[in-house]
Amino acid sequence: MQILPSASLAPYIKSYTVVTIDNDLRDEVFYPSGYIDLIINISGGAAATIINGKRKDTPDIELLGHLTLPTRLTVAQGTSVLIARIYPYAGTLFFSDPLSEFTNYATDMYDVAKSGSTDLYDRIMFADSLYKKINILEAYFLQQLKKNGNRVKKAIMVQALSQQFLMNHHTLDLPALAQASGLSERYIQKLYLTNVGISPSAFAAVIRFNKSLQMVLNTPESLTTIAYDCGYYDQAHFIKEFKKFTGITPSVSRQSLIKNDMDLQQAVNIGF
Repeated sequence: MQILPSASLAPYIKSYTVVTIDNDLRDEVFYPSGYIDLIINISGGAAATIINGKRKDTPDIELLGHLTLPTRLTVAQGTSVLIARIYPYAGTLFFSDPLSEFTNYATDMYDVAKSGSTDLYDRIMFADSLYKKINILEAYFLQQLKKNGNRVKKAIMVQALSQQFLMNHHTLDLPALAQASGLSERYIQKLYLTNVGISPSAFAAVIRFNKSLQMVLNTPESLTTIAYDCGYYDQAHFIKEFKKFTGITPSVSRQSLIKNDMDLQQAVNIGF
């Protein structure tokens, strides 16, 4: 189930999604999305994220930063989570720490803001309907947005920069981007590390990966065709980059979809 945010938060939050796992999952591939996810366990079920081989049990509230390393997910049957999917440039509006501190890590929000997170989780769990839970979460986001209002200008700046190269999945020409924006390359690098959590080139690589992933999972195109359509040098370069992000090859990913069906992939990857 996916619910859109209020108009005030729509520029910063893509959606709220409730995912309920119908069967035990073990070491399912979790694809990097380019988004930041705030994940709230609303069922008490057990789950764990394994990033680059390191396992972390999912706490009551978890902030999943940008992923650029192989990631797996293990979840017990019946586990339900509420996920707020945050646009990549907007995380700094809701969380005080630099976003780079959350990259390739599943962070327990109690470690970031203990009292606030405890209160938020308690109020969400006491709410007797999904819409009331989301309203409480929205009130929290609006409060954080007001608190960090001075960061909106830079977030919008990062969004504008991203739009310039999101239209071209093939390459990131940082010198050209700097010249067009009137900003220095060093300042753009700093903007991305602080506000997105990864460098401009790493973010562009995730975007290119996601374009290739959609073609792998949703079309019968050959890997060679996908590689060239997405701007990789050749098939070997494409496979190497895909495996760097996921730990598996594009062919194995395609076979997994056929074996497990789209519903499972949607559940594991939050509507990827």
